[in-house]
Amino acid sequence: MELNSTLRGDRIHIAILGRRNAGKSSVINAITGQDIAIVSDVKGTTTDPVSKAMEILPLGACLLTDTPGLDDYGELGAKRIEKTLKVLDKTDIALIVTDISSLTCRDLNSRYGMSINEEQLIGLIEEKKLPYIIVLNQTDRLDLEKTEEIRGIIAAKNPGISVKLISTTERTGIEELKDAVALLVPEPSSRLDITGDLVRENEIAVLVTPIDSSAPKGRLIMPQQQVIRDLLDNGAVSVVTQVPGLKGVLERLGDSIKIVITDSQAFKDVSALVPENIPLTSFSILFARHKGNLKKLAEGAAAVNSLKDGDKILIAEGCTHRRQCEDIGTVKIPRWLKECSGKELVIETCSGADFPSDLSEYALVIHCGGCTLTEREMKHRILCAAGQGVPVVNYGIFIAYVNGILKRSINMFPSISSIFMDNEK
Repeated sequence: MELNSTLRGDRIHIAILGRRNAGKSSVINAITGQDIAIVSDVKGTTTDPVSKAMEILPLGACLLTDTPGLDDYGELGAKRIEKTLKVLDKTDIALIVTDISSLTCRDLNSRYGMSINEEQLIGLIEEKKLPYIIVLNQTDRLDLEKTEEIRGIIAAKNPGISVKLISTTERTGIEELKDAVALLVPEPSSRLDITGDLVRENEIAVLVTPIDSSAPKGRLIMPQQQVIRDLLDNGAVSVVTQVPGLKGVLERLGDSIKIVITDSQAFKDVSALVPENIPLTSFSILFARHKGNLKKLAEGAAAVNSLKDGDKILIAEGCTHRRQCEDIGTVKIPRWLKECSGKELVIETCSGADFPSDLSEYALVIHCGGCTLTEREMKHRILCAAGQGVPVVNYGIFIAYVNGILKRSINMFPSISSIFMDNEK
């Protein structure tokens, strides 16, 4: 059940990397026990990252990603390598796969016993502080004494790093590799429960979830689902309503309401109805804290006031979806941004994995809540913008800001609200 219900952004992401024909696709097939990736003797068979969801105990729900070879060449090969390296931005554990028989033809006296490409890869992995395993594949091509000798040399040059011998042809060493992966549990995250410190057991949270043309037919959007589940996990009581029903809920429950959480697009209407003594925030703001950087995103909101005619704005979303006539990212936010700033701006959008690495041309990045992204990927995007001196804000914070209620919507987080004071529009 967990395998099917765990969201992509909440899985442990395991990337399988290496040269072409190192056996990466065979490794992912062996680990999953399924023919997920195409296996061929032709170099460069894998041209795009391929992912498969599965469960590896005790890690739980995982997403394994097969990647193009790092020794690809030409203009197209360079683009494939770029895609492979981008996978690291959302990776929790890396498996570096190499053909052990090819190592006998390489310089085992180098630091890693591998090529410069793999050395650069490991350097990047270590820079990102990712746990990793060196996987020596195709051991069936050498005798046992030779494989152990090579493993020993590489292990000696990489102290503290697990070096595993496997043969995907003979299906040996696969369980040992899984056990080694299971030991690389990522460091405990500083990420808080979505609502765990805000709503206690048996306390009431009112959730305002508009059902309009932009709502998915027959279901709630992902942040709403996740908040409801989080409240249930913490023993809290969820009362779900739409904007027209909110007044009646407030009259019935009164001061027994611990918090009101609204869809950001209804912020203005909901704020007018909810008394000041009841904390009010949005699903998007909760996700900014849950897997992003609420302080940095709140600071980014003030950049709206300093925009100039001709400035470029990037509106980014972590997922891809069919655009509706009143789509928030391409219609509503651009409209609110123009109304608030009074400037003629150039609006660009991106979605899914297509987040640009060079943000220097933008005056502001407005990002969605990131519910489909991993914590690592969301934080990487925020750091990427901050590192280039580009302010970044998320949907919920931006919408609260342009409606003049940002301070109220983050007031339950004193360490954050204190930095904002009276700088709303």
